[in-house]
Amino acid sequence: MSEPVTPEVIRARLLAWYDAEARRLPWRTGPAEGRTGLRTDPYRVWLSEVMLQQTTVPHAAPYFLKFTARWPTVADLAAAPDDEVMAAWAGLGYYARARNLLACARAVAARHGGVFPDTEAGLSRLPGLGPYTAAAVAAIAFDRPANVVDGNVERVMARLFAVEEPLPAGKAELKRLAASLVREDRPGDWAQALMDLGATVCRPKGPLCDRCPLAEGCAGLATGAPQTYPRKSAKPERPHRHGAAFLLTRGDAVGLVRRPPKGLLGGMLALPTTDWRASAYTEVEALTAAPLPASWRSAGEVGHVFTHFSLTLRLWRAEAAENACVEGLIWTPRRDLDALPSLFLKAVRTGLSSLI
Repeated sequence: MSEPVTPEVIRARLLAWYDAEARRLPWRTGPAEGRTGLRTDPYRVWLSEVMLQQTTVPHAAPYFLKFTARWPTVADLAAAPDDEVMAAWAGLGYYARARNLLACARAVAARHGGVFPDTEAGLSRLPGLGPYTAAAVAAIAFDRPANVVDGNVERVMARLFAVEEPLPAGKAELKRLAASLVREDRPGDWAQALMDLGATVCRPKGPLCDRCPLAEGCAGLATGAPQTYPRKSAKPERPHRHGAAFLLTRGDAVGLVRRPPKGLLGGMLALPTTDWRASAYTEVEALTAAPLPASWRSAGEVGHVFTHFSLTLRLWRAEAAENACVEGLIWTPRRDLDALPSLFLKAVRTGLSSLI
C-alpha cells in the first residue's frame, strides 16, 4: 500500500529527484555542493533572476557569463557607466530591468558596503527588487524559508492540486498552496527543485508525467488532462500601433537619438521616430516629423511585438551631407549598431538593405 501523499511526502520525493536531476547552470550551486555548506554568491543569484525574467535559460546564460566576466562583483557593476550596461543588455529586452539593475547595484554598494541584505525583508527594500526576486535571492543565496513563486511554480501547483480558478485571478491561491510546502529545511534547494520540475518535466505543453516524481497524487494528472492546467482567462486582443522611423546616414554613420529615460526602451539609443499611435501615418504626416528636411525615400517597414501591443514601423531613409549637424543626433558607426534594442536593430538592417 502506497504512503499517503502528504506535504512531507511531496517534499521528500521532489528533493530526492532534485538531488539526482538538478540542472547545471552557470549561476547555481548544486545540491551536492550545498550539502558541504557552499552557498551561491547573492550577486550571481540576483543577476540571473533579473535576466531570467521574460526570457529563457539558453538565451540568458551567455549574457550572464559576459556580465560576470566584465563586472564580477556588484560593486563593479555599480561603478559601470549606464551606456555600457545598457549596451551589454541589448538583446535581453525589457530595458527597464537594466535600469533597475543599475539602481539596485548602486544601492547595495552605497548603502550596504557592497553586501546584499540576507533577509527577504531587507532585499525587498532595494530598488527594483520585486517580491519574487527578493524571495528567490533570500532562499537560494541565504537559505531563508521564502516562498518563491514564478510561472513554473504556478504551473506545478495548478496541476498538483487541480486548481480550477483561472489565471490571473488564481495566482493568490497558487501562491498559498506553494507556501504550504515551504519548510526551514533546504529552502534554497526546494525553490530550485520546483523551478527545475516546471522547466523540464511539468512543461507548459506535453508534460512528461511518466518522469515526474510527483505523479502519484497529482490531481491534475488524475483528471486525464494535466496539460489544461493552469486554467487561463481569455486574453484581450493585443492592440496594434503604427509609427515612422527615420534612418539618416552620413557616410558610414547612422544618426541615432537617446530615448527618454523613462518609458518603453527608456534611455536606449534608437532611430528617431514619430509617436506610436493607433492609425498609420500618411507620408506627409511622417515626413513632417523627420529630424531634418532631406530627400527621404521609403525603405520598407518592420513589425515588432511588445508585451502589451504590437507595432508596425514604416521606414524612411536619407543621406545627410558630410558636415550635417542635427541637434540631438548621435552619429554612430555602423559597426557599433549591434548594441541597439532589437526593434531598432531590425529597422536599421531593413532600411540599410532596402536601397542597396
